[in-house]
Formats: sequence, structure tokens, C-alpha cells
Amino acid sequence: MKNLFSVKLGKGKVLLLVVCLLLAGTGTAYGAHELTKQSITISINGKEKTIRTHEETVAQLLSDLGIKTKAEDHISPSLNTKIEDNMNIVYDAAIPVHLTLDGKEKTIWTTDQTVGALLKNEKIDIGKHDQVTPGKNDKIKKDMDLVVEQAFEVSVNDGGKEKKVWTTSTTVADFLKQQELKLKKHDKIKPALHSHITKKSADIQITRVEKVTDVVEEKIAFDTKHKKDRSLEKGKEKVLKKGEEGKLKKHYAIVKENGKVVSKELIKEVTEKDSKDRLVAVGTQESQEEPKATPAVSRSNESSGKEFYVTSTAYTASCAGCTGRTSTGYNLKSNPGAKVIAVDPSVIPLGSKVYVEGYGYAVASDTGSAIKGNKIDVFVPNKSAAYQWGNKRVKIRVLK
Repeated sequence: MKNLFSVKLGKGKVLLLVVCLLLAGTGTAYGAHELTKQSITISINGKEKTIRTHEETVAQLLSDLGIKTKAEDHISPSLNTKIEDNMNIVYDAAIPVHLTLDGKEKTIWTTDQTVGALLKNEKIDIGKHDQVTPGKNDKIKKDMDLVVEQAFEVSVNDGGKEKKVWTTSTTVADFLKQQELKLKKHDKIKPALHSHITKKSADIQITRVEKVTDVVEEKIAFDTKHKKDRSLEKGKEKVLKKGEEGKLKKHYAIVKENGKVVSKELIKEVTEKDSKDRLVAVGTQESQEEPKATPAVSRSNESSGKEFYVTSTAYTASCAGCTGRTSTGYNLKSNPGAKVIAVDPSVIPLGSKVYVEGYGYAVASDTGSAIKGNKIDVFVPNKSAAYQWGNKRVKIRVLK
């Protein structure tokens, strides 16, 4: 070494030699420093790389890399773990998701990859009828809007038919749309369409309203005109011209609720066919013998007297429970051709002489439990004639 430095060198050469010696020392020190670093593999938000570091813990390493961690971040191994050679470190930063659960909003920081995983970690149970938007298999994205609507059961009465359905709707209108229930113009619904529905108030009632026009055809009774005939024996009649019933159409406005009629209003009447009068010849010839047992009807004042309309039915002397005698004691079985009517004595006094449209002259000689007010029962000889008479509205004149 002494020989080495005994060689005389110029100033420039001495300076160059010093620099070389310094660089050699620095390189040796740097190489020794690098050899002491730990080699690790780190995955940051899914991107992996290998680095060498002198940091002692995972926390120091992430800080050195400029990463500010949050409690919601996924870090493996934990922040306090000491760095070892060939260690694998995973860091996934949590991202915000805006969750709306049954109308209540909150922000969740998560590292979950899918909506389903997030819901599971948040312990939100999803039922069969619940709605999740986006779907459970969709990937989580930063600032995603996640809406969870939990279904509840609703009782629905649709036109009288009860059923229970699951829904996530919050208003009646939305519920009808979701269930594809359509309302017609006159239908009613409770509660109203704009009303909110909840688990506590989940009863909906739909009344199906139908408004129709119904046409009913009725018969118009014909009047009977009488003509005196001297060629006929007194008390006998002869039909000269048959009467014809007319036709009347009545138009009704009908309202039905759930198939049942709740109102019926007559809106108009249309005469389709006019009735034609029945013409009857009435005998005026005095007979030599006239039965005294049959109630006599005087026709001397046939043009006078009180006229009004009554509801009429017919009866016979052979009906079930009938004695064959009127309330005034007249024997109908012995006189099947008698002209007798049953009346309400408060309207037509017993013993009154009357003229009944379509029946002729008669005597009010009987009463009946069902004969009340403006109603009469005409006596006919047999059941066939009673059925033929039926139930009809006729004009009656009480003779003076």
C-alpha cells in the first residue's frame, strides 16, 4: 500500500482517485441496504404488484403507499401484523352504497362484491315476494342506489270475492296497477286511490258497479163497452166484439253493485200497441122467471157511480178450505154462474152493486183475508177460468 501511494500523482489524478473511492463505498452501502428489504405481494382493489419494503407493519406499509384506511375497508392480514418476507397483503377500499329500506334511507360503506352479499352482511332478510333493485346478483358499484321493498299481505274484496295477496305497493293506485286490477267508470273503491297502504291498514274493497237499461213488456188491459140489447133476456150478455190487449214497454234504469240490483228507476214508457175495447151486448128483455137466490144487480143507474182502478184476482167455490158460502151467506156451489166479488168492506161496502171491467155486473157479497184496500177477488165457476183471469188491474164502478 505504501508503494502504491509513493507514486507521485498530479492534482487532477488525485481528485479522480478520491471520487472513485467514494462511489465505490456508496454503492456497497446501497447494495447492503436493498438486501435487507422484505419482498411482499400486495393486492390493492384487485390490482396486484410485488414490492420490497423496510416497513415493519401492514399499517406502516399502507401509509407509506399513501393509502388512508377506513374501518369499513377490507385489509388482510390486519393493520398490526408485522411484515414478513414473501407475505401476501390484500387491501380493498370500502365504497359507499345508498340503501333505501322500506322508504328509509342510509349510506353503507362496503367491500362486498354483490348486492346479495351486502344484504346478507347487513342481516336484511329477503322474502319470496320482496323486491330488490338492482337484483341480488348485480355487482356493487360506487354510490349505487339500492332499494329494498319488503312485501306485506293485503286483503282484497273484489266484487264480493275475497282474496289475500302480497305486495310492496305503498298506495292503492300502485297496488291496483301491480295486481293488474282495472276499475271501470262507475266502480267504487275504499280506501281512495291516492291513499297509502301499510301492514296495519291493508284492507281494500272494490265494489263493481254496473248501470244498465232494462226493458219490460207489459200488457195493456182492454176496456169493455156494453150495449143494451132488447133481443136478449135480462141478465144475459153476448160478446159482440172481442177485446184485444195492448203492449206497453217500460224502460228502467238499473244499478247493480256486485251483481245485485240496488236501484231501479222508470225512465220512460212506450206504447207498442194500443188495446181494443171489448163490446158486450147486455140483455134488457124481462124474463118470465128469474132466480131469486142469485144476488140481483140493478142497472138502472149504470152510467153513474164512483169509478176507480183496483187489482183483481179470481177464486172458485172449490178451493182448498173453502166452504162454498160467501161472508154474507150466499151459496156459490149451488150457483156457479153467480156474479159475486170479494171486497174490502172499508173500500166497497158489502151488498154494493158494482160493474167490473171484463167481468160484468156483480154484487160485493164476500170478503177475504188477502183482500185489503183497492183489491177485489172475482168469483168464477172453475179453476181454469181463475187461471185465465190471472192477476190484473181493472176499472170498477160502484153503482148507486
